[in-house]
Amino acid sequence: MRKLKLFLGPQHPGMHGNAAIHMYVEGDIIKKSYLLPGMLHRGFEKGMERHSFVNNISLIPRVCVVEPDINELAFAMAVEKLADLKVPERAEWIRMIIMELARISIHLMAYGGLGGPTGNYTLMYHAHADRNTILGFFERITGHRVYHQYIVPGGVRKDLPNDGIEADILDFLTDLENRYDEYRDLGIENPTLLARIKDTILLPEEVVWELGVTGIGMRSAVNKPYDIRKKMPYCKYDEVEFNVPVSNYSDARSRVDLKLKEVVQSIRIIRQCIDKMPEGKVRVPIAQGQSMRWTVPKGHVYSVVESSRGEFGYYMVSNGGTHPYRVGVRGASYPQGLLGIEKYMPGTRIDDAALWVDTMGVCSPEIDR
Repeated sequence: MRKLKLFLGPQHPGMHGNAAIHMYVEGDIIKKSYLLPGMLHRGFEKGMERHSFVNNISLIPRVCVVEPDINELAFAMAVEKLADLKVPERAEWIRMIIMELARISIHLMAYGGLGGPTGNYTLMYHAHADRNTILGFFERITGHRVYHQYIVPGGVRKDLPNDGIEADILDFLTDLENRYDEYRDLGIENPTLLARIKDTILLPEEVVWELGVTGIGMRSAVNKPYDIRKKMPYCKYDEVEFNVPVSNYSDARSRVDLKLKEVVQSIRIIRQCIDKMPEGKVRVPIAQGQSMRWTVPKGHVYSVVESSRGEFGYYMVSNGGTHPYRVGVRGASYPQGLLGIEKYMPGTRIDDAALWVDTMGVCSPEIDR
């Protein structure tokens, strides 16, 4: 049988960002595949070493375009550990609201992303419309829709706006929760989509351990509720109640199912944050008037948060100067997004390649960084 070389991306709507997957196929079966990350986001870690701690606030969100806030928080936590900064309590609760809104946003984007490759455009339109509402909240809070540059060392850039934003968020979450069953019917309970994602694109337990997959990929395969928010709580996650959904069968449907269940838990967390959040300051001033010359004590730290795709961390070294001496980013989707595509995408049908990327939670800038 004749072999062909095909490309998934970067122009293909099933591929995220500027990345592309080179696929060598026989018939409709992928025999060999590898990722070309795109070279759009290359060198961010070295770039951070050439910018001040404060200037890096505008650079770091681009390490994962669709979920930038995890970079802001992981970076800020690393700097705060090095500089021994105590974040105001109100800022910790606001950070959690931002992080959980971001988690809902990326899960909706991934869920809607199933609609394109399967022709289920109603699902895509509904999910992206709700995500757009969340981006509207981000714009009201931060002034930006995508790259927020809001979580900074010492707290958050400014307080929540005094325009009823909290009530509006709660109203939206209630409406979203009321449509939860409708979302399931449109997606993973839809017979057409179910035929494409049930018992396909498997991620066995041995592969999870081999690649170092975390997050939903791991929790869906090994039935263990390992979540950084529970195991190594940061912000105020140890003061809120939420469950970590798990499964013992990691096909594409199970992973998508866990994403929907995580949306429910994020709604639960945000409600508690708004209810428990005190008044007060939201930021510790650092080197007022001379922020570009602010120095951070010598040391090295690893700060880690739970992204929508798993463990996301920053290893940072300071030599006592105004710039990080070294920065290393642990991208949550690196194992399945690079090694997984090369080793475990072969054997998949061509028309399921986009579903493979979407349900595995691949964010290409994390790999290209």
